[in-house]
Amino acid sequence: MWRMMGGRTVRSLLMVSLLVCSSFLAGCTGALEFTVDPSAELNAFPLLIQEGETVTFDARDSDPIEGLIAEYRWDFGDGQTTETTTGFTSHRYTTFGIFTAELTVVNDQGGEDTATKSINVNGAPTLNITYPDSIRSGDSVYLDASNSIDPEGDELRFEWDLNWGEDSDGDGDMRNDIDATESTVLLPTNRSGIIQGSLTATDSADATVKQLFTLEIKSRRYEVTWETMEVEYSWDEYLDQGQQWEGNITPGEDGRISSFLGVLELQQDLIAPQDNFTLSILIVDDGYEKTEQTGDGNFTSNESATATLSADNINSAGEAGVYDSDSEEALLHQLLSSSGNQSGQGTWIWTVYAQQADPEPLFEGAPDPDPGNDWTLTVTVTLLIPKLTEIAYE
Repeated sequence: MWRMMGGRTVRSLLMVSLLVCSSFLAGCTGALEFTVDPSAELNAFPLLIQEGETVTFDARDSDPIEGLIAEYRWDFGDGQTTETTTGFTSHRYTTFGIFTAELTVVNDQGGEDTATKSINVNGAPTLNITYPDSIRSGDSVYLDASNSIDPEGDELRFEWDLNWGEDSDGDGDMRNDIDATESTVLLPTNRSGIIQGSLTATDSADATVKQLFTLEIKSRRYEVTWETMEVEYSWDEYLDQGQQWEGNITPGEDGRISSFLGVLELQQDLIAPQDNFTLSILIVDDGYEKTEQTGDGNFTSNESATATLSADNINSAGEAGVYDSDSEEALLHQLLSSSGNQSGQGTWIWTVYAQQADPEPLFEGAPDPDPGNDWTLTVTVTLLIPKLTEIAYE
């Protein structure tokens, strides 16, 4: 049986009941509070790059699940990090290797999620080209790139353009030729000067590196002295009256012409008078021409008829000293074709002409007792010969 209580007592119980209910409801509300994590989505392109190139990272497909994405935290795996409020960024990798890029997405409730991508950064080859410090014209230069390396240990492909001053493939570009593809090259030289070229090395991932090289080709040095030498030419022939013989020589090929002596001697006749022949010389390049007829020989002294042609001091004496040149051949050409000393350097044409063979027949129609004659031509040329001795210099 309920019994009515006083107003104050009823109010106290009501307040206690409200406090109990408030506490209970507060406990229920706390039990319902919790954090919702976002969903991270990471794309990256390209995933394979060369050292020094840039990768683009895209996290815009990430889902906050609840609320908004408040922050994107980027760790690029190479020690570099950054934070953005948008899901799009890029990063340049300056060293080779395989890096794990990690994205952390944070929503406005404090929830987090991560995603990763593996980035393969290919290292560029390192070129190592060696060649001699001192190069002389005519040397074959050994270019060696065999100690070049690839960071990943790949085999390298080599393309040498050995001379930027030449267009060996004829395409109009002198700096894209492929003159050799081995790691070592033997490059011949034939003149002094500067040669510039390049070597391009490529690895299996098509990473390319190019290195220029410059070769200074120096001339050679020679000490020059001169020697005198006589060169003799001789011919033995027979000519009938009215016939002609020609013989060619080029004595200037071997040295500087100093003098010459040409003697034509006829076989002695048994009956006077002696035969009459003509000896001629023509030096074609000089326009030099000279002729001499045989004179009567002395029968009592058993002398034959002869003709003589000669000249002295055709060129000056050689200049001794020290000369720089790309080769012995080039220096010899310089010495033998120097201004004012080129006389007689071309072709010489010697001519023997049988003008008259005496005696003639005593009666018309009778056999000719002397239709022709044997002869001998001896030509002696005095040459100044340069002697070259190569000497070292630095």
